[in-house]
Amino acid sequence: MGPLKVTKKRRKTEMNHDDITGSSEKEGVVDWWDELSKKINGLQKSPPKIYRKTFEYICSLVKDDIATKSAHFSFSNGKPVGLIDQVAVALRRLGSGDSFVVIGESFGLSHSTVSQITWRFVESMEERALHHLQWPSTQEEMNTIKSKFEKIQGFPNCCGAIDVTHITLNLPGTEHSSDVWLDHKKNHSMVLQAIVDPDMKFRDIVTGWPGKMEDSLIFSSSNFNKLCNKGERLNGKVLKFSEESEIREYIIGDSAYPLLPYLIVPYEERELLKSEAKTQFNKLHLETRMVAQRALTRLKEMWRIIRGNMWRPDKHRLPRIILVCCLLHNIVIDMQDEVKDELLCLYHHNHDSGYQQLVCEDADEKGMALRESLLSYLNGRLHS
Repeated sequence: MGPLKVTKKRRKTEMNHDDITGSSEKEGVVDWWDELSKKINGLQKSPPKIYRKTFEYICSLVKDDIATKSAHFSFSNGKPVGLIDQVAVALRRLGSGDSFVVIGESFGLSHSTVSQITWRFVESMEERALHHLQWPSTQEEMNTIKSKFEKIQGFPNCCGAIDVTHITLNLPGTEHSSDVWLDHKKNHSMVLQAIVDPDMKFRDIVTGWPGKMEDSLIFSSSNFNKLCNKGERLNGKVLKFSEESEIREYIIGDSAYPLLPYLIVPYEERELLKSEAKTQFNKLHLETRMVAQRALTRLKEMWRIIRGNMWRPDKHRLPRIILVCCLLHNIVIDMQDEVKDELLCLYHHNHDSGYQQLVCEDADEKGMALRESLLSYLNGRLHS
């Protein structure tokens, strides 16, 4: 799945609860949300932490699709399964990764009903919520992103941080294509590449590639890279600091990526031995791009269906599930700004525990020149 081209759709932010049916509508004794949130979280003592306003907004997005497809769903007591219960079931599945059987027992549904509800939710979200995951469309929005990145550790004109994570799969050894999915850690996995803004929102994703494919190859084959090569992305205002030094728009990534005119990676270890300035550059570079690592860690912590070792997943459907988890990740941020600082403190560990850093030594001359300009700028800023 390549980066998404999105057309904005009319957003629905209000729900009319008189139109909703289902077991979660309690009268009098307990607020329906208090009861429902317990079912969504299950036995978890940690995120997903979905506030009521966010849940209602998600319901408003999928309401029309679910209303036209779900008339035959019913609980074990014969009552019809309403909108809020269907959304709760899907969020429980995506948020906990619990089996269809476990979730069905919690809600009073058959495991096949849980499966159907979850997939119909995924289908609706990938169409109705795409406006929550897109590259900045206005100069004002991009300027805000660049300003926030510069406030982290001083990198000017930075538009994003890129990283990848592996979604591990439990595939039968007898499956004909199982070796294709073996990564360098000898796990079966699917890769998610994400470009992230300073608020930990995903701005561009690529998923569906086998885990054995190198990060640099995934990026080079991406639509984002092709747009950059055509001059149609990262083509905004160039900052000019002197006759010899100018800094164009760019993103930053780790050493698994090539050094390009619009993708800045750290200096190699051998270049640091005699240069304190380059060592400091790498430190600031790491602290800036950590926003991408935190975003991917938060994604996997909140939407645990993609955190563990997925049991024999449908590899054609999995990229769509990953996309919807990314959309939900962004929606939570868009709806709940107050959650960000709390989660930044909570999610500090690596999203790909046990995976060693890959190294790509490809370097473009224009990329080298841009990195030197950034080095000079940051060094001057530190000593001014």
